[in-house]
Amino acid sequence: MAGLPQQVRQMGVWSATAVVTGEAISLGIFLTPAGMVRSLASPLLLAAVWCGMALMTLAGAFCFTELAIRNPYDGGEYLYLRRGFGRNVAFLYGWMAAIVMYPGVSAALCVGLTPYLQTLLPLSPAAARLVPAILILAFGALNYFGTRLSSGVMSTLNWIKVPLLVGLVGWALASPHASLANLSSAQRPAGADPLAGAIAGAAVSAFFCFGGWWEAGKIAGQVRNPERTLPIAFTGGVLVVTALYLLLSLAFVAVVPSAQITSDAGFVAQFGAALFGPAGGSVLSVCVLICVLGGLMVLNMAVPRVTFALAREEAETGPLAVFARLHPRFGTPANAVLLQTAMALLILFLGAFDRILAFIIFSAVVFLALTAATLFRAITPVRRWWYPVAPVFFVLCSAALAFMLLMHQPVPAMAGAAIVLAGLPVRALLLRAGKNRPSASPALEPET
Repeated sequence: MAGLPQQVRQMGVWSATAVVTGEAISLGIFLTPAGMVRSLASPLLLAAVWCGMALMTLAGAFCFTELAIRNPYDGGEYLYLRRGFGRNVAFLYGWMAAIVMYPGVSAALCVGLTPYLQTLLPLSPAAARLVPAILILAFGALNYFGTRLSSGVMSTLNWIKVPLLVGLVGWALASPHASLANLSSAQRPAGADPLAGAIAGAAVSAFFCFGGWWEAGKIAGQVRNPERTLPIAFTGGVLVVTALYLLLSLAFVAVVPSAQITSDAGFVAQFGAALFGPAGGSVLSVCVLICVLGGLMVLNMAVPRVTFALAREEAETGPLAVFARLHPRFGTPANAVLLQTAMALLILFLGAFDRILAFIIFSAVVFLALTAATLFRAITPVRRWWYPVAPVFFVLCSAALAFMLLMHQPVPAMAGAAIVLAGLPVRALLLRAGKNRPSASPALEPET
């Protein structure tokens, strides 16, 4: 991209794969299975839902790999949507992701992490209230001062969690508290939730537990040899996540039968106590801390690249242009990092992160489907063995999930759509204040 600031490609296969696994393997894997098990009331159905969601995720990974290879620059979905469906659709995604959704996710994860940290450290109530803000500032600082530093920390955290969780599974299955009889029951007990509703609810939970595997596309501009690295990162990362989720969920059920699960938090406490006795809470807290910190590192690395790409493509002058600058010494999108950090702190201060997540989930699923659908608008045809089955399957599955969310939570879904659409007048005001860039072709191939 002539005339635009360029970034040094510093991330290899391990770092890029850690982005895929890091965001997906977070707090959800410790809390989501409890609700899924209670609702499905069958280990075989639980495994089937995980495998079905893995197929959908793998189909999406094929699509996002192709898009990232064709567009090996920072920005991810924003860049793909801009070239597939035009600037307005892309801006709506960027507005939602960079200003609303991801700062809310970051704030929510930091708040959710605090109780686990309190089990390990003697924090006063006043100190505990400061923990989320301190975490947000710390991650912002890491990403401000350099990609090499932040990617090193991110890779370390996210690759530690893999052997950690594998060890947890092995310990659980070898434990005298584990019983294979808990895994062999195929009959759902009387009084279980209606099957269709249970499967639908579990599918939504599994989808959001997998959520974040697409983040590698946002940092494609940092990746060395993207034609080789990105396919390994997306596909390998999804397969690692699938294996861990399936094994860990079955280990949970082997130790704590579904009939004994009372709540998500209680389930974690039951599992930890069964495996490690009185120290169970501390051991599980360490696991949760490592998983969530790795996910937060990915989030805070990836999202500023969306803001950077949006500003770079939208304006040469005006309010947006400040976010299109790289730091002259560190080579990072420093102003975009500051915006992400400030928005997360603001949402944390307002206590609005739970509401934001409820409102934006529906729109996020719609944007994922639209992103995969941009492959059908490529000027150069896609010639892969999985095309067009993978994008069709992914779009249909995403549409089904969006429909389920709309039916079960119509008010938050519509409120979220309104928040997203509010980006259109915001874009008009921003462009009026600056100089609009010349209109570009919506082709999916890289610009030169």
